Amino acid sequence: MITREATEKDLDILLEFEQGIVTAERPYNSTLIEGEIHYYDLLQLIKSEDAFVIVAEEDGEIMASGYAKIKTPANNYSDFDRYAYLGFMFVKPEHRGKGINKLILDELIKWAKSKGLSEIRLDVYAENESAVKAYEKAGFESLLVTMRMKV
Repeated sequence: MITREATEKDLDILLEFEQGIVTAERPYNSTLIEGEIHYYDLLQLIKSEDAFVIVAEEDGEIMASGYAKIKTPANNYSDFDRYAYLGFMFVKPEHRGKGINKLILDELIKWAKSKGLSEIRLDVYAENESAVKAYEKAGFESLLVTMRMKV
């Protein structure tokens, strides 16, 4: 298995992965609209100098994806001026449990460090216990819980 930077040629499978993420997240978010949703501008991310889209591939099959994007904090009181935001973490169901997500995470963290970043963040639904545990195992810690109320 190899990891590599995604290209425009990978866009069709990456769009399928995006819908896989949406499907997986629907049980955790009752506010998602019905039908096809696009969280990401994947083509823009692939082309951006401030983002790194990666795939894991074996024997020509793309099995997983993720991205890191350089962002600036929304405040002026953090002890960092830029950070890497991770997203688009997806592993095909039949390949889960093989350490592929950790491989993707490691490559994204390596990219962030190469850009001189010392802070890495991501969002995960608190109820998605398996994902929370996986990120904690990789060294992440919970920082903030978003609360909501429908009125």
